Amino acid sequence: MIRTIVESAFQTGYLSVESEGLLKQVLATKCYQSEDLPDLAALYDAVRAGKIKREASSSNLLIEFPLPHKSC
Repeated sequence: MIRTIVESAFQTGYLSVESEGLLKQVLATKCYQSEDLPDLAALYDAVRAGKIKREASSSNLLIEFPLPHKSC
């Protein structure tokens, strides 16, 4: 799921509120694989660099970067 969200954000140049919420939910429940982390890091860097815009109006940064974790 993380890869799909990241690909969509790079294609559109935007990270929707819904997509950001899904990312936060996946990370909170630790239902991701360590292979997802490079994609997540690329998204994080792109948002910080302004290459991808967030729809969320919050000034908080996208997410807290997780430690590697195994899938559910």
